[in-house]
Amino acid sequence: MFSDWKTRYPHKVVDGDRAAEMIQDGHRVYMSGNCSVPKVMLEALVRRAPKLRNVEIDQVLTVCPDDYVAPAMEGHLRVNTMFISGNVREAVNEGRADFTPCFLSELPDLYRKGALSLDAAMLHVSPPDSHGFVSLGVESGMVKTPASFAHLVMAEVNERMPRVLGDTLLHISKIDYLVPVNYELSEISMGEPDEISLKIAEFIAPLIEDGATLQAGIGEIPNAVLRHLGDKRDLGIHSELISDGVVDLSEAGVITNARKTVHRGKIVAGFLIGTRRLFDFVDDNPFVELHPIEHVNDPFLISRNDNVVAINSAIEIDLTGQVCADSIGTKFYSGVGGQLDFVYGASRSKGGRSIIALPSTNVRRDGTRISKIVATLALGAGVTTTRSHVHTVVTEFGAAHLYGRSIRQRARALIDIAHPEFREALARQAHELYHL
Repeated sequence: MFSDWKTRYPHKVVDGDRAAEMIQDGHRVYMSGNCSVPKVMLEALVRRAPKLRNVEIDQVLTVCPDDYVAPAMEGHLRVNTMFISGNVREAVNEGRADFTPCFLSELPDLYRKGALSLDAAMLHVSPPDSHGFVSLGVESGMVKTPASFAHLVMAEVNERMPRVLGDTLLHISKIDYLVPVNYELSEISMGEPDEISLKIAEFIAPLIEDGATLQAGIGEIPNAVLRHLGDKRDLGIHSELISDGVVDLSEAGVITNARKTVHRGKIVAGFLIGTRRLFDFVDDNPFVELHPIEHVNDPFLISRNDNVVAINSAIEIDLTGQVCADSIGTKFYSGVGGQLDFVYGASRSKGGRSIIALPSTNVRRDGTRISKIVATLALGAGVTTTRSHVHTVVTEFGAAHLYGRSIRQRARALIDIAHPEFREALARQAHELYHL
């Protein structure tokens, strides 16, 4: 089967429209996401949608247009997302798409344990090597296991998909239909961090010691933190995702992974979100490995590295330390993702530290400023990280160390790093609620 793959390959080649014809009424389809959305097959499926009924598309975060969740798709295509990206947020909150909360570390179990069955998977892969193995490229972590449970596997084979190493390989014999394509991957550029993000990074950088292993996610704050680490030595990366910021530190010799216990000498992640610069850096680069998300985000595996520093964000945090990162009140915004996986993993790591980093305020559309440190979470807000898990909270006004602190001590520490405009009101509320 493996040896004659070159003979079998041409018989599996179809165009996007033919691949979309394989999807039938009532099918549940898993789709590769992030910067690896299979655009040609998805566009073909949208064109075919009026002929279909009740097709479910399972996904995590996707970087692509929102045509497939447009109102016209109702009754034809319905997204079930495990993390809410901007292109599906409106559909979720209007009831035209579904949100299934889960830890990323447990995402594959939804399919392995049969909570969700898969009829098909739409992937996006690199060209095959001389042995017939393709790489799942920039979106390996959340694809490999779910795809293995699909009855039908279809893949776009893209000349521009980097061949990323690690546990990313899939043999052509495991793919039923191949759609040759040649287009640039979706890109997300972090741009320049703003003044507040840079100030937050100034408080975080001293908390990262030489030899630490980082979870460095996406966003202005992680990007700003990476810019402040040029004087560190022998940093390691073990993160659910990596972006362009790791390239500079790797090329500067700051990231060496030399002191890691698990996957020593390797940057380890589940998927990549960034620009062509990142994609070129990882292409056939043995310094970088992607692995299934149940491996990367396993809290017990994370904890086996010493001095793990996990940096995550929040929408709001209350004075007891409860962290909401997935909703604005009852309105769903993103998802749990891997936050608690890494918060718990870092807390179990020898010398580890978990950090929740957020600006002290947010500005509403009407121009009013609101505090992100609040007396109580908004009605309906989800608790992403519990008050028992949280250790350190950082804003542009400093760091509050909550581990081992009482409720009253936590409230004082969090008020001290709130925006000065809101401290007095927070102190009054803390007195009423917690006898501060």
